[in-house]
Amino acid sequence: MELLFADEDIVVCIKPPRVLSTDEPGGLPELVRQALGTGDVRTVHRLDRVVSGVMVLARNAAAASDLSRQIREGSFSKEYLAVVHGCPEVRAGTMRDLLVRDKARRMTMVAGEPGKGVQEAVLDYKVLGTTGALSRVEIHLHTGRTHQIRVQFASRNLPLVGERKYAVLDDPCEIALWSHKIGFTHPRTGEALEFSREPPACYPWTAV
Repeated sequence: MELLFADEDIVVCIKPPRVLSTDEPGGLPELVRQALGTGDVRTVHRLDRVVSGVMVLARNAAAASDLSRQIREGSFSKEYLAVVHGCPEVRAGTMRDLLVRDKARRMTMVAGEPGKGVQEAVLDYKVLGTTGALSRVEIHLHTGRTHQIRVQFASRNLPLVGERKYAVLDDPCEIALWSHKIGFTHPRTGEALEFSREPPACYPWTAV
């Protein structure tokens, strides 16, 4: 485990791909406990199993409660980087959709109208660069729906490189979605904290 910060209340780490964010055998909390040699590590936000990058976990109930409150109230900031096939016609803007979750298929879909289980999904994006048929995009989430980024881009014919669930692609890599930066208030001290890490130096990040 790569740890960026740890104290008695929180630990900030890099989640590897193919590791669950939740507390179960082989999940991220278990790996962090092994790295820290301590037992109390709690998930407060999630990344998809295939997604990597910066995450914060709580080390006690009070910290978990305060971080969860910040997420609910929208004061916890999340910035992602992605590499997509194609390029948005507008190089910076907002994507706003209605999404519905199909639990049986474990997929999220764009809904045509409001209804039972339908939730609004909002993100801001900015194209950082384009090379050939690929674009690197910076994404700020305003809502945290399951698979939100992947679905919103795929529905606009801009699937993420490495996507396996929402596009039929043959990319030779993990999905190109990286939790680049998180910002929040320390649950004990009230200090404003921000942690970031660049994506790995491998394809497709090195291609754009």
